[in-house]
Amino acid sequence: MAKLIESRWGDYLISTDPGRLDIDVIHGFLRGSYWAEGIPREIVEKSLRNSLCFGAYYRDRMAGFARVVTDYATFAYVADVFVLEPWRGHGLGRALMTEVMRHPDLRNLRRWLLSTRDAHGLYQRFGFTAPRFPERQMERSDPGIYARLGKSAGQEQESLHGI
Repeated sequence: MAKLIESRWGDYLISTDPGRLDIDVIHGFLRGSYWAEGIPREIVEKSLRNSLCFGAYYRDRMAGFARVVTDYATFAYVADVFVLEPWRGHGLGRALMTEVMRHPDLRNLRRWLLSTRDAHGLYQRFGFTAPRFPERQMERSDPGIYARLGKSAGQEQESLHGI
């Protein structure tokens, strides 16, 4: 289990306490995002259980989120970073990433990765760059997985009603 951190950033609290996470807010944002459109709640819950999560809170209301998938020894993947609309433009994304990068269990990792369509400037402040050797990297992607999962869940529900 990773060390629990809580840090104040002005009026905001950033915490890795899983008990503080508002799963409804996280799922609500992610299912409408360009990178996880339509993601089922069960998948979000499983991802949270298996990651180091950072919540940003304003007066106990979730305002932002970041998730790190890691082995705590050599590698980390930063995922699902967002700040909700009412709190954008106040440096909360930078505060979240600062706490991610200085978390004691994530120090001295050899490699960090992330993907972004539109936040390159934020991540560059923390040393992220385009891959040094992109020809060495590969990915396996299934962008339609959540739509298919949603359809199969719906069909299972229909089947159960016919019993």
